[in-house]
Amino acid sequence: MRRWRLAFMLAMAGMAQTRAAFGTDDETVQRLVSELQAMKQRLDKVEKLTAEQQQVIRQQSETIRQLSGTKRAATPAPIRVGTAPAAPASAPAPVEVAAAPPPAPSPAPWSPSQPIPLVSGSHAYLNLSFNSLVDFGWSTTPDVQSLERGDHDPIQRGFTLPNSEIVLDGAVDPYFRGVANLVFKLDENNDTDVELEEAYLVTTSLPWNLQAKAGQFLSEFGRVNLQHPHAWDFVDQPLVMGRIFGPEGLRNPGARLSWLVPTPFYSEFFAGVQDSQGASAYSFRNTEDDLFGRMPIDRSVQSLGDMLYVPRYVASFEPTDSQTIVAGLSGAFGPNASGSNTYTQIYGGDVYWKWKPAWQSGGFPFVSWQTEALGRRYQAGSGVVDPPATPLPHETLYDWGIYSQVLYGFTPRWVAGLRGDWVSGDHGQVAADDLQDRLRVSPNITFYPTEFSKIRLQYNYDHRQYQGDDSSVWMQVEFLLGAHAAHKF
Repeated sequence: MRRWRLAFMLAMAGMAQTRAAFGTDDETVQRLVSELQAMKQRLDKVEKLTAEQQQVIRQQSETIRQLSGTKRAATPAPIRVGTAPAAPASAPAPVEVAAAPPPAPSPAPWSPSQPIPLVSGSHAYLNLSFNSLVDFGWSTTPDVQSLERGDHDPIQRGFTLPNSEIVLDGAVDPYFRGVANLVFKLDENNDTDVELEEAYLVTTSLPWNLQAKAGQFLSEFGRVNLQHPHAWDFVDQPLVMGRIFGPEGLRNPGARLSWLVPTPFYSEFFAGVQDSQGASAYSFRNTEDDLFGRMPIDRSVQSLGDMLYVPRYVASFEPTDSQTIVAGLSGAFGPNASGSNTYTQIYGGDVYWKWKPAWQSGGFPFVSWQTEALGRRYQAGSGVVDPPATPLPHETLYDWGIYSQVLYGFTPRWVAGLRGDWVSGDHGQVAADDLQDRLRVSPNITFYPTEFSKIRLQYNYDHRQYQGDDSSVWMQVEFLLGAHAAHKF
């Protein structure tokens, strides 16, 4: 800076000599003086800023030096507030610095989706949420449950509370994560049913791209069976899911091992083994329902062959930057309760396609298409529903079904959908409701005020082989409290 000041003084002197020697051009000289004065002011500002920065650097260097000396000390001496650490005798005495403790960082504002810390430890946490569905509507048939076979579907004209769910999940330790779902629902008499829908442990650090799951969980079969009702794209479950997996869906206690295949695209194989009894294993050792006119028998587990086995393979591809395709194959194999040596085989295939352009905002617009097809081979034992009836022979029955749905997120917070369902089967010796042909067409529209709520309006046209046609209109409202996966928003 001193060199700049010297140059400025020399320029001023030279300009004065020039004026004396050659006469005056006042306008030119005045302009040069103004420019030099402006340059001086800028130089003064630069010099001031440089001095301030040097002062800050010196203060920070002194602080770093003191902290470094404290860390290197083998046995640090007690430090009094407002004084620097003691230096060795040979070193000059350090200058005392009034070191105030650093200000505590201000806490971030709480968000409804953030974990709730527990007292059990600094790394333990628990995600806690509650979500609830409320349905309201009307149907041309008063026997709504003959149309809606799912356990979380509307069950009557008027109001239905099909699903209120408490979700708990969190890290158990560096090796496991735990998940639990407690479900409450009201029946047609306004009595409350409670069920432990899921409660399982998942590994987080197995080698070789492996992951294990153990506990009570929804079987990894297709797409809809894995989803909880609040994640459905329609008010009710597809017909084929209720026909083959029953009102509860396919879920039971067991274990599952998955392997993330090392391919250039996403590719994963699942192998699950679960208990095969109860209403949640509807097509297997289920003694709560009379399938295909047979009275169920108690059938205990005699060997590993009496368990339920659920394999699945799924892969995902991206044909373009704006398109994603996910396709999977699934199976479920186990004994059933219609005889002492009868078995059920279920096969399924699913495909999901989504288009979301690069210029989308907040996830909109988008178009998605999802389809699942299921087929069941059921070995039915000989038996009757009522003792006076003619015994039914031992036979193998086949039934199948498919649903296909399209969703169009045409503007932020608004999604229009259309789903078609069809189920059929080989009736064998019994013309039961279990195997009648059915067709359903369901358009709907959903509005998401925020990611924590939704309002849905849906119309169902049903055609049943033996009962004819019915129409239903349903309104559904959902609200969510706490941390949970966000809705489309």
